[in-house]
Amino acid sequence: MSVDVFYLGDTSLDTAAAYLAGVMHHAGISFRYVASDENVTTADFEVSPKAVILSDFPAANMTAEAQSLLASCVENGTGLLMCGGWESFQGCDGHWKDTAIGELLPVVISDEDDRINCDQPLFVRQMAQHPAIDNLPWGTRPPLIGGFNRFQAKSDATVLLESHRYEAAVEDDQLRLSHCESNPLLVAQQSDVCRIAAFATDVAPHWVGPLVDWGESRVSAEAPGGESVEVGNLYAKFLTQLVSWIIGQS
Repeated sequence: MSVDVFYLGDTSLDTAAAYLAGVMHHAGISFRYVASDENVTTADFEVSPKAVILSDFPAANMTAEAQSLLASCVENGTGLLMCGGWESFQGCDGHWKDTAIGELLPVVISDEDDRINCDQPLFVRQMAQHPAIDNLPWGTRPPLIGGFNRFQAKSDATVLLESHRYEAAVEDDQLRLSHCESNPLLVAQQSDVCRIAAFATDVAPHWVGPLVDWGESRVSAEAPGGESVEVGNLYAKFLTQLVSWIIGQS
């Protein structure tokens, strides 16, 4: 049966995957789910979805033949999104560097463990106009995250969001923030055929940080087979727009 999204990773539907799965279900986006510890073969791509989302899903759990078939699907119109995490990009258990899927992404994956865990403010800043991120208050209500995978954007890709890292210190009883570095956070690439994106942070705790509560109101969501979650309305809107763009609905 054809679905909008083939969603792989984020541990399981009763843990971290409950967030993205819940938001997609709330938005009416259909999906098929595979947990992080399951294996994916060519049989999983007999019916091509509109898009594939890999989030905290290790490269070792997708056979080389399945990766080649997925790459062919992407080259023929299937959208692709990789979200950050310890099992994404080149994280400690990700190892997507130099794979068929890693090469398709609009970013250059590091040769080494690329995880950056932050204990001080890490703000999200908008860098371009794009349907995946427009009509959200990035400038007036910038959200924070807790960590990310460090990668470089390819020259022909567009950096939509950056993470801006700060050091916080108290001086003369005043809290002061000093900017340390900026890194690509959301990078997108679109051709006449397909849409591909890389999101450097996680969409579920712990790296998602305060972003999961972004907004002035709350959204309750529960995907079939998943745990119920309560998230910020702007977090839900952002993920809905991002996934909608990947599957070609915006």
